[in-house]
Amino acid sequence: MKQDSVQVTGGETALRGAIDAGRVIPGPRRMKGGEAQLGALPGQVGSFDLYRARVRDPGDMEIEILVVPDCPHQRLAEERLRQALDAAGLAGTGFTTRVVGDQAEAERSGFTGSPTMLIDGRDPFAEPGALPSLACRMYRTPSGLSGVPEVGQLRKALRAAADTGGGVQAR
Repeated sequence: MKQDSVQVTGGETALRGAIDAGRVIPGPRRMKGGEAQLGALPGQVGSFDLYRARVRDPGDMEIEILVVPDCPHQRLAEERLRQALDAAGLAGTGFTTRVVGDQAEAERSGFTGSPTMLIDGRDPFAEPGALPSLACRMYRTPSGLSGVPEVGQLRKALRAAADTGGGVQAR
């Protein structure tokens, strides 16, 4: 594998050790503050600092849309999620849609209405005190209440999850 040569303060030995230990993935040089930084995978998140770099492959995100049978918002939820993934630079990230058929499954899944978006098993739009139920769900959006989050809200939730290594509140 061809690697870029990067001059790093702290010595080549430290760099090689970090690469060998799997803490840094060599890649194209990136610029930050006018200095070359060791790059990583497309979509790398976090600091480019050699010793604090945290690389998350966005393809590792597990994204699910949970819906009740015949949910009237399923198609729009899928379309907006795809648009948000594209806008967040995560076009290669897939998602699944799962039908929740009974109350027991709703409780196991943390399903508080259809559609529910889960990023790495967490609902970034969770409302405190919401109980699991087989019902339609309403989202607070900048345009008012809606059956589906807006693309910008989804993009923000996806970027937050990619940046922190897991699903987080998108508020």
